[in-house]
Amino acid sequence: MQVLVRDNNVEQALRVLKKKMQREGLFREMKARRAYEKPSERRNREKAQAISRHRKAVRKRMQREGLIAGSKSRSSAR
Repeated sequence: MQVLVRDNNVEQALRVLKKKMQREGLFREMKARRAYEKPSERRNREKAQAISRHRKAVRKRMQREGLIAGSKSRSSAR
């Protein structure tokens, strides 16, 4: 991962780096690797994540087909 520092603005470069790391899921992976995870816990977590992904995909498909109302946009809530 590479970040350019412009005009010796290290603070801005750090913000960009953190944002890139967040997008890549690096912080989540570091947190997960802090402690040992039992194989049974890992299976349960992965299964729960798969179920969540499936539900999200079904919800998105239903929104596209017009069967359920779309979610509110974040900009209107502000």
